[in-house]
Amino acid sequence: HLLFVESGGGSVQPGGSVRLTCTSPGFPLNHRAVAWFRLVPGKERAGIQCINWVHNVRYYTDSNRERFTISRDNTSDTIELLINRLQPDDTATYYCAAMAGDVCPPENGEWEGWGQGTQVTVSS
Repeated sequence: HLLFVESGGGSVQPGGSVRLTCTSPGFPLNHRAVAWFRLVPGKERAGIQCINWVHNVRYYTDSNRERFTISRDNTSDTIELLINRLQPDDTATYYCAAMAGDVCPPENGEWEGWGQGTQVTVSS
């Protein structure tokens, strides 16, 4: 079954950048929309962006959305999230998840494939 593996997190200084990656070992992502989410303890899970099979992007938040860039490589079934100009508020565990279909769904859909996530900590 689908289970994402997220990587690329770490400790970063404010103003820096980080590139997060998620893969789906053994499970092709054909015609699945994939989204990045983040979770801060004590807060609700927040969707960031979704990308569909043909690289159309749906934004789940307008706040600072220009700092986040989602991309995917359909050959390697890899989805990346580039975060620029990191801020302490970006400290979170970042996850990706997928949903079958050719259109990015609403944020609160029935996502699947939740992995362990990758922790990003922004501090000086």
